[in-house]
Amino acid sequence: MARVALVTGGTRGIGEAISKALKAAGCKVAATYAGNDAAATKFKESSGIPVYKWDVGSFDACGEGIKKVEADLGPVDILVNNAGITRDTPFHKMTVEQWNAVMNTNLGSLFNMTRHVIEGMRARRFGRIINISSINGQKGQFGQVNYSAAKAGDIGFTKALALETARAGITVNVICPGYINTEMVQAVPKEVLDKSVLPLIPTNRLGEPEEIARAVVFLAADESGFITGSTMTVNGGQYLT
Repeated sequence: MARVALVTGGTRGIGEAISKALKAAGCKVAATYAGNDAAATKFKESSGIPVYKWDVGSFDACGEGIKKVEADLGPVDILVNNAGITRDTPFHKMTVEQWNAVMNTNLGSLFNMTRHVIEGMRARRFGRIINISSINGQKGQFGQVNYSAAKAGDIGFTKALALETARAGITVNVICPGYINTEMVQAVPKEVLDKSVLPLIPTNRLGEPEEIARAVVFLAADESGFITGSTMTVNGGQYLT
């Protein structure tokens, strides 16, 4: 029977690649999104993957949304916490709204989503939880105190929960992408990429969303049950841990 996978922020960028890769691997996939209806509709039509709209920063919205997904597809076996936003500014200029928005979406969502599926996973003695952090959660980044703090929190969340769930057949792992060729990075001027970004990456190129997706599929597999609490860095050698 096909595993049911739920991917937050799953209709664009890295999330889109993850959703499509899990479907190609034989999973029944649901993808959430926050607000871009046009992109979500285009994704649904091209991939055949059902989409669900809710705010992952809201505990109640996650509960209601997951009930709909499970009614449509079945209990969630694989949860990919991918949704994330940025509100970049130096800390001395950062507003409480910018702080809370990033923390709620990039870290709070891990609790909001996982809490609603963890009991079912424990009862069925199987689960795969994969959190998407960032290189900047490992090393920090100027102008991203909120983002770096949240993404570092994703790593701590992963390690602690992995210890709690290992005996229940549930693995919890985190992936830290480096600079990936998504819309956000493509918006950076080419001269900035060429002079300030690529020289920092030993492979001398951006990563592709599909490379993150392949890592997710590997960790989501039934055969990956001995891998838990791990941090997988996928950054072209830019930051080594």
